[in-house]
Amino acid sequence: MPDFSTIILFALACVVLTATPGPDMLLIASRSLSQGRAAGFLTYAGIALGTYCHALAAALGLSQLFVAVPTAYEVVRWAGCAYLMYLAWKTIRSEGAHFSPESALKRFSMKRILGEGLATNLLNPKMALFVLALFPQFVRPEAGSLTVQMLVLATVLNGIGLIVNGSVVLLSGHIRRRVTSLVRFRKLPQYLLATVLAGLACRLALGARN
Repeated sequence: MPDFSTIILFALACVVLTATPGPDMLLIASRSLSQGRAAGFLTYAGIALGTYCHALAAALGLSQLFVAVPTAYEVVRWAGCAYLMYLAWKTIRSEGAHFSPESALKRFSMKRILGEGLATNLLNPKMALFVLALFPQFVRPEAGSLTVQMLVLATVLNGIGLIVNGSVVLLSGHIRRRVTSLVRFRKLPQYLLATVLAGLACRLALGARN
């Protein structure tokens, strides 16, 4: 187990990282606007599960594959781009993503929303490299199992992320209620979510490796 001072230092780094608007926050906010608070929290739950997977992979040395074999990085990167563009297309094509909680729940199951959050995180190789670069700085071999330490750090990151992104979900819910009465904007969240998904795909495709 990491000692208390290490956890505090890591937590401070996590606060800075999670409070900075990024792709995950944009995805969670747009999902909350288009389908409500439950969808926003489920999306974050999927992302948090992905963080655990990346932490476990880093502990087992799998993430180093991206460093040693550039082709593996490219394969995962382009798979992630294709998946995000597919989600954007499905969102635009959907007829049930209006400001109607009932129709949204019928069209998008809880399992699907959770799975999309998880897949989006797992198919982002930069997340794997981020965990590989940050987590080892707060791990000490003499403190016990490296795998346990990595999972503890992932839990700290996810806990802080829940506070930060949970606030985003709640704020998005407030905005959603404000504009629900505007009939002419009933498909706006649908277009917003598709735009965010497509933007994340472009960012992943055009972004530098480092």
